[in-house]
Amino acid sequence: MAGSGPRGWADTKSLTLQVLNGRWFMVFACLLIMSAAGATYMFGLYSPDIKTALAYDQSTLNLLSFFKDFGSNVGILSGLLNEVTPPWVVLLVGAVLNFLGYLMIWLSVTKKIARPKVWQMCLYICIGANSQSFANTGSLVTCVKNFPESRGVVLGLLKGYVGLSGAIITQMYFAFYYNDTRALILLIGWLPAAISFAFLRTIRIMKVIRQSNEVQVFYNMLYISLGLAGFLMIMIIVENRVNFTQKEYGASTAMVLFLLALPVVVVVIEEYKLWERKQLEMNGDVKIVTEKPVVPTEEQLEVSKEPVTYETPESTEEQPSQSCWKTCFRPPNRGEDYTILQALFSIDMLILFMACICGVGGTLTAIDNLGQIGTSLGYPTRSRKTFVGLVSIWNYLGRVVAGFVSEFLLKRYKFPRPLILTLTLFVSCFGHLLIAFNVKNGLYLASVIIGFCFGAQWPLLFAIISELFGLKYYSTLYNFGSAASPVGLYLLNVKLTGHVYDKEAMKQLVAKGLKRNKDEELTCLGGECFKLSFIIITAATFFGALVSLILVMRTRKFYQSDIYKKFREEADKAAETEMAMTRNGVTNGHNQTNGRS
Repeated sequence: MAGSGPRGWADTKSLTLQVLNGRWFMVFACLLIMSAAGATYMFGLYSPDIKTALAYDQSTLNLLSFFKDFGSNVGILSGLLNEVTPPWVVLLVGAVLNFLGYLMIWLSVTKKIARPKVWQMCLYICIGANSQSFANTGSLVTCVKNFPESRGVVLGLLKGYVGLSGAIITQMYFAFYYNDTRALILLIGWLPAAISFAFLRTIRIMKVIRQSNEVQVFYNMLYISLGLAGFLMIMIIVENRVNFTQKEYGASTAMVLFLLALPVVVVVIEEYKLWERKQLEMNGDVKIVTEKPVVPTEEQLEVSKEPVTYETPESTEEQPSQSCWKTCFRPPNRGEDYTILQALFSIDMLILFMACICGVGGTLTAIDNLGQIGTSLGYPTRSRKTFVGLVSIWNYLGRVVAGFVSEFLLKRYKFPRPLILTLTLFVSCFGHLLIAFNVKNGLYLASVIIGFCFGAQWPLLFAIISELFGLKYYSTLYNFGSAASPVGLYLLNVKLTGHVYDKEAMKQLVAKGLKRNKDEELTCLGGECFKLSFIIITAATFFGALVSLILVMRTRKFYQSDIYKKFREEADKAAETEMAMTRNGVTNGHNQTNGRS
């Protein structure tokens, strides 16, 4: 039997195609794309090179940081493009933008081209960072649509790899370029682009098929990612205490690459099971048909025709009556497919947007300024790399915990996701206070808390959007939700933190009786540099948590219902139709063979 194992070239070819064309290999491709899609979180590592090479003050550097996050999170263009083109087009555009943007930054910092104006640097970093929204939209949104009943798990896992990407790329950078931090900019230019190019045809929308062990497969991938995170955590701690040679970094990078590739084993095992089951079903159907050829054919024809004749008129009747402007203030029930305007004008979306402006904006301000905060508070240079690594690891843990735990609590106890978002915002306040009051060695703990809370907010935000407003226009609504980040970052980082930092730095220069030269960077030392800024950020985050409580109250009844019911029904109906058509095809083929004989 073909189902007992792959025998010969035909079975091997069939199994290989099953693996390469299957949903699980697509998930693996998405994991690799996401593992290189978080270069924007490494800004704290290479921003001192930009500041020194181009003689920027902190306000100018924070302006660059704002345009970085504006580019990475305002992905309306990628969302709209994904509505009308297949995912590979979105990934291709993102790869090109990534390479061009970061290449221009590298050329500027290494002075291979004339010193660019500030607006040009803002444009370069915005273009390079905008590629992240294309990678997210092309791969992550596609995965959510392919696994609608496991969206929290999918978002947590994929966003977790984005969180790890900072630590992953850092290891590769040390192996390839050692201590040349300017070369890091070039690495984050070509590496994500190359991975996206490699999997252009793999990422696509596929037919949703229900699998009883679907969540377990994701858990198997989670365990591997936890191993990767644990290894990276150990390496960060060891590298902080021991000076590694380039060869030793090469060995650690080889282990990282092995752990990155390991999920393909889970993919092959799962696809082999599906392939084997398919072979058994086909052989079993032929036997049943031979014994009783007439009756099943009629039943299957009826089953296969029913969905087609029933569903087509419904879809054609509904569409002409839809007018986006006339219905934008008459949204459907929560969980149904909202139009883009209905979602944007929804009170739920406005509340969610406001909460994330405060929460994401505050945590991202801390992450982007970690290098400068460490310098101001007197931490050694080596610790700066430790902070970036800690944020990356705990960013990952926040994402996977928020994704997997929120999905478990929702399915088992009907625990609403917006309440988990509220609790996350409250916890992040403690990290901001550790920075504000310069607690001894508190920046290490602050990096952990802020990294975890920042990571946790993203899968919660995107899962809530998909649950409240449906999946029909998820590509665009997903990217609108991301826009909360640059808005919060501009207010809390550029207008607040950068301004207070420069003001304190100028005070210190005046106290020393010095004047700042035009091409000299501005540096502030001491606890006062960031104290006022992070007290205000703490207050803003607390306010965001209170706002999100309103959403908890508004959606309480919705989350008490069975929010995944319609997806189960659609998947079951599609599976029945496909099975009936497959059996009918086998029956007809068998009858034709008997007729010829």
